[in-house]
Amino acid sequence: MNFKEKYGPTALIAGASEGLGAAYARALAARGLDLVMVARRKEVLEATAAAIATRYGVRVLPITCDLAAPEAIWVILDALGDRTVDFLVYNAALSYIGPYLSTNLSTHTDIVSVNATAPLVLLHHFGREMIGRKRGGIVIMSSLAGFQGSGGLATYAATKAFCRVLAEGLWYEWKPLGVDVIACCAGSIATPNYLDTRPAKASALEPAAQQPEAVAEECLRRIGRGPSFVSGRGNRWVAFLMQRLMTRKAAVTMMGDALKRTYGR
Repeated sequence: MNFKEKYGPTALIAGASEGLGAAYARALAARGLDLVMVARRKEVLEATAAAIATRYGVRVLPITCDLAAPEAIWVILDALGDRTVDFLVYNAALSYIGPYLSTNLSTHTDIVSVNATAPLVLLHHFGREMIGRKRGGIVIMSSLAGFQGSGGLATYAATKAFCRVLAEGLWYEWKPLGVDVIACCAGSIATPNYLDTRPAKASALEPAAQQPEAVAEECLRRIGRGPSFVSGRGNRWVAFLMQRLMTRKAAVTMMGDALKRTYGR
């Protein structure tokens, strides 16, 4: 049974206009799935969607939507009409780099809205429909930053810990009902947003940023095999070091110090 036969004909990718979301969209289109692509930036989203439709010959529906808004689910459902969503990738994310008190509270609440509340809402709606059909797949993007407290990324890291634990719990609940769920715990990914921050290398041991296509392909190969995984061999080594060989205090300190060296903040 191929990927499309196993999960169904249509995938929705949240946070799909470029970078990792666009890589997921291309990887799923290459597997023959029609796409629903959701993102905030209309022009970038529609250009990416048109290019994928032309290249792969699949149907692509772009939906311009701010996932921080409480009405986001209704915008998506209105645009979907009678289309079903058989495979969901939640890739959308907001982050803030810097001390917690150096930005407004609204920055932190927006991060929580996009990174935690929006996936809760989408999973509740589309997960229920998948269970009703007894098949489906869900990818939730998490991060190595969420494996411990991460100074300078405190709220972002906390939401990514939430995403991983949520995915793992739903993996257990929904696998017997025909729906696969997985959390992809990534390190640095060479997306336009990441490269625009002009990160310095924190140390000689820091793994190189992964290419978005490599992350997407590894995740789509692994779904159905377990509740979560760390993407990339170098990142798996770092995760083993910090989770198994270091104390919690040392791991938190290492993360905070690495961020300071990366961004000078």
